[in-house]
Amino acid sequence: MKCTSPNQSGDEIKLYMRTYYSLLRTTEEVQIRTLEGTHVGTHSTLHLHAGDLEPDMSAFIYSSLRLPACIRQVRLVVLGQTEEVFQRRGFTHIEDWDSVAAPGRRRRMLYDGAETLAAFIGSISDVDDIVPILTAFQIEWNKMHMLINLEAGLTGRLIAWASSGAPNPALDEEARQVLRLSAEDWARLHSIWRDRLAEWLAAIAGQRKRIAVRLLAGTYVDYRRATQRWWSHVLSSVPLDLSQRSVYFVSSNTHSLVNMLTGFAQRHEKELVHYLETAVDDPTLQAEAQRIQRGEVPSSWSNFLYYLLKKYLAAPAGAAMLAEQQAHEAAAGITRIPSRQTFDLEAQVIELANVNPADVDPRLQDLPLEKLAASDAVILNIDYPLGFGAYHLLSRVVASAGDLLGLYIIGKAATLSARIGDVLIPNVVYDEHSHNIYLLRNAFRASDLSCYLVHGDVLDNQRAITVYGTFLQNEAYMKDFLNEGYTDAEMEAGPYLSAVYEFIRPKRFPTDEMVNLYRAPFEIGILHYASDTPISKGVNLGAQNLSYYGMDPTYASTVAVLRRILTLETEKRGSE
Repeated sequence: MKCTSPNQSGDEIKLYMRTYYSLLRTTEEVQIRTLEGTHVGTHSTLHLHAGDLEPDMSAFIYSSLRLPACIRQVRLVVLGQTEEVFQRRGFTHIEDWDSVAAPGRRRRMLYDGAETLAAFIGSISDVDDIVPILTAFQIEWNKMHMLINLEAGLTGRLIAWASSGAPNPALDEEARQVLRLSAEDWARLHSIWRDRLAEWLAAIAGQRKRIAVRLLAGTYVDYRRATQRWWSHVLSSVPLDLSQRSVYFVSSNTHSLVNMLTGFAQRHEKELVHYLETAVDDPTLQAEAQRIQRGEVPSSWSNFLYYLLKKYLAAPAGAAMLAEQQAHEAAAGITRIPSRQTFDLEAQVIELANVNPADVDPRLQDLPLEKLAASDAVILNIDYPLGFGAYHLLSRVVASAGDLLGLYIIGKAATLSARIGDVLIPNVVYDEHSHNIYLLRNAFRASDLSCYLVHGDVLDNQRAITVYGTFLQNEAYMKDFLNEGYTDAEMEAGPYLSAVYEFIRPKRFPTDEMVNLYRAPFEIGILHYASDTPISKGVNLGAQNLSYYGMDPTYASTVAVLRRILTLETEKRGSE
């Protein structure tokens, strides 16, 4: 059945995408400056002030958090799927480069220590992500470079400040005024760069940014080959035969499911609270802990412990506990498989027969978990991929794993009408990649989450749109979708559902059709928690951070998914 796209605008975005894909076909470097004009012309909701003289701090912070700190020195960004791709194109010693990471984007990246950054990509969505991020970053860097250099002698003073390593409040304030930034924006830069603020300002003052990008391989086969290599690594690392096991597939994160099934944080409650009281410089967080323990707020103490555990394990003091956690998980039948050769995507295999009813989160303990001892099923949890990579990934999994009993997706989304922290449950998904409208019977209803969500609302019967990328949206484009009843913008549901179509039909997913997935042989559950409000001018994830309060929708969604899986599995065991 043919359908009409709910949105016929967005010509500027399509032009932008055609421009960089056309340029990236060359075997030579593509200068980011050639994309700046079309980037500005998109009027992206994440870069509303791209064409202004004043810096757009929301866009700069958003993009800088999704790039490694070495981007200050980088001139060339090289994109490829596997180490072999890089080696075939002349980067013969890439395995000796330094591994680097970005705070806000999970992507495997290697730095040669000089001017070249290698980024591993898993699908076309990585290109749609990286290129606009680099372009936004360069536009805003060069705005600040120009403003600093219009002020006589300021560049030299900033370089001297960076070399001294000493605080300089007067120069700090002068730089803020020269860059025409509000006190709020300046405070955000301080919170991100901390004691490296002077180094960043000196680097920005010292040179214009002239980044180039080169795509080494970008065919459909290249992406499929990289995904197959990742999946082969997963299969070879699991101490069981997944083809002989029933599988509940979850696309989520690497902490929430295992936290709720192992009780590890609860076992170390005293140590985690001591860490909060003695090593965490955050009075707001400490006050929140006291309010929860006194019963003044209805927030979950377990959620709070999970948040502390994550912070502690990321700190040097938590190294010993990290090793203990890994041993505890292994004993509980949980296998973690980090990705080391291709894109950065961890997998976890959780054997349900090994779940100890005494260890699980209190919100699961009313279930008849003792019946799981006879289960042969596993949860295959994948650290959610970016965009179209979800299609490649699920296509590989369903081709070689055992019976798929359920597909559950927990992910972030932008909301066009709700609030940050709300959870959206769609039963219609429009996919920009295929231009299909997917209809599904979502396994979840608002009542499955509402009693576990404290700081937000749960909205079911929603319509979601799977977009190409975070920068590839503008206000007019999003409002057209809002007028058609679409309130939930994200990046993975459509590709996942395209893979589901191929699981139940004897052909590749179609395009421009209305696709009914109600007859899928396994249930589908999609939960999106709102982390962004793109129609609110100038407000995006560069301006806000879910922080601790992001645990509320994350764990409410996780509770719902685990309760659904455990209920299905215990009911099945009870009927045998």
